[in-house]
Amino acid sequence: MSASAAAASPALRFSSATPPLAPLHRPLRRLLPSVRCSLTAAPGVRAPPELVDSILSKVKGTDRGVLLPKDGHQEVADVALQLGKYCIDEPVKSPLIFGEWEVVYCSVPTSPGGLYRTPLGRLIFKTDEMIQVVEAPDVVRNKVSFSVFGLEGAVSLKGKLNVLDSKWIQVIFEAPELKVGSLGFQYGGESEVKLEITYVDEKIRLGKGSRGSLFVFLRRG
Repeated sequence: MSASAAAASPALRFSSATPPLAPLHRPLRRLLPSVRCSLTAAPGVRAPPELVDSILSKVKGTDRGVLLPKDGHQEVADVALQLGKYCIDEPVKSPLIFGEWEVVYCSVPTSPGGLYRTPLGRLIFKTDEMIQVVEAPDVVRNKVSFSVFGLEGAVSLKGKLNVLDSKWIQVIFEAPELKVGSLGFQYGGESEVKLEITYVDEKIRLGKGSRGSLFVFLRRG
């Protein structure tokens, strides 16, 4: 996570307009130079385990935040703010961001999944998994698996991670690939997302998009 499987932010597209697991999408104007992440973990104070357990319990069974009322979203944001106080220095340089992550929450339902996560999209496409894999040194793979009319499907994206500063990353994604049953094709074009890593440890990663969307990623495996 998403980068920090799927920072994003690490923080996480079903149409050429909105990438899956992406807090922000806009047409690609220019590529920024890549800055590779170091594999040296930065020192930091470990967050109390009860804070991590608390945020996970608040998002569990909410369809990644869709079913939460307004005050429920605020409770998640409050715990995320507390966890942010324990974020390690320069999280973008930590090996903790690498791995396979599941998107378990987003404060804006359509940020991870685009049109497929709108109220109408959720009626047609049943989301099974939303995964982000962050591979060293700079590869991000997003995958959203779903079922539609009895067929299994998925939308996948591969992107290149660029470090913007000590907490912010940018991912340049190639055109998404859609598969439904035995059919598969690419559509749309390149896109970019930006995500601030606000907390990461061995279990979870928190990210905030450029427009304020909050993401919670849970490490798999």
